[in-house]
Amino acid sequence: MPTNVPLHIGLRYTRAKRRNQFISFISAFSLVGMALGVMALIVVLSVMNGFDREMKARILSVVPHGFIDAQPELDNWERVADQVRQHPQVRGVAPYIEGFGLVNYGRGVEGIQIQGVLPEAQAQVSVVEQQMLLGTTEDLRPGEFNVVMGRLLARQLGLALGDSVTITLPDIRITPAGVFPRMRRFTLVGVFEVGAQMDQSLALIHLGDAQRLFRYQGVQGLQVQVDDIYRAAPVMNQIADELAGDYRVRDWSQTQGSLFQAVKMEKIVIAVLLGIIIAVAAFNIVSSLILMVADKRSDIAVLRTLGMTARQIMAVFVVQGSVVGLTGTLAGATVGCILAVYIGPLVAALESLLDLQVFDPSVYFISHLPSQLLWQDVAVICAVALLLSFLATLYPAWRAAKIEPAEALRYE
Repeated sequence: MPTNVPLHIGLRYTRAKRRNQFISFISAFSLVGMALGVMALIVVLSVMNGFDREMKARILSVVPHGFIDAQPELDNWERVADQVRQHPQVRGVAPYIEGFGLVNYGRGVEGIQIQGVLPEAQAQVSVVEQQMLLGTTEDLRPGEFNVVMGRLLARQLGLALGDSVTITLPDIRITPAGVFPRMRRFTLVGVFEVGAQMDQSLALIHLGDAQRLFRYQGVQGLQVQVDDIYRAAPVMNQIADELAGDYRVRDWSQTQGSLFQAVKMEKIVIAVLLGIIIAVAAFNIVSSLILMVADKRSDIAVLRTLGMTARQIMAVFVVQGSVVGLTGTLAGATVGCILAVYIGPLVAALESLLDLQVFDPSVYFISHLPSQLLWQDVAVICAVALLLSFLATLYPAWRAAKIEPAEALRYE
């Protein structure tokens, strides 16, 4: 005799052929549904992790980790910059002036973000210089009114190096001839590509030209680069405590955090929606076990007559349903992990085979499907699937345990 009778009988019921083929179909359907749900959830979350990684790698490599501003402007920025550099975790500091305007060329008008920088200092806080396609940021010289633009912005305007564009500010000047918006002509001397939103909205000019354009005597503030981007918030808080004065200190999570919070929320919503597939599979386990209990009433009567308790009868069907859930979860997790790791090459192979392009580089900032498999996601998904499978077995198992031997025999 086996030492664990409920486990032995539950496993045997799982392997045994059904007298009712419909029960076998429902059981197989619940197993396949569980596997598909787990697989889909792992693959989709891995792809979203990949997009999140790409966004952070591209955007945060361009965006400074921290900002120190003053109102209306920062006059003594050299002294403040020297003080900020004393922090052991600060890697670079650069002054900036930022504003918004319209750039006008032959093909039309585009809204842009204008940023005045010092080229020699900007390299400490941004990778734009390393991502230049044409020209260099060193061509931004004071008084020459040159501009460096992102690739998509230059392409939308149909610009080439040496072309002149007109930048219009949301400001007006009053002259004897009337009221006119503030405008200035700039010459395109460089094009960069960082693979992010900045490619179609950011324009860099020299800090001296920005002072004349925006009427600054000093600068708007300082951009700060730290050693660990994910520790930018505590580092900037420490700097704020050390600075004596009325400064506004921010980190990237306050300027760009809403974007990443939106991605995180989208990941949670999609996880919940795909989790419904697993829940449906768990409900199918309930259906199959209820039908199994009805099909095995005579067997239950014999087992109760031989001395099995209601708790042991309940354990038999808990084992049977849990095995279905465990098998589906393991199968789905295995296939899902394989697909998550190789989905990029698989999509590339399909693109080559079908002669199509899922991500057009001229439209999207990436040309491939990114994926990052996180084992903690796999563990959470499998744990939830197994928990739902176990909970789905409790009601049918309780129904089986409530059957009295004589009542079952009379029914038969």
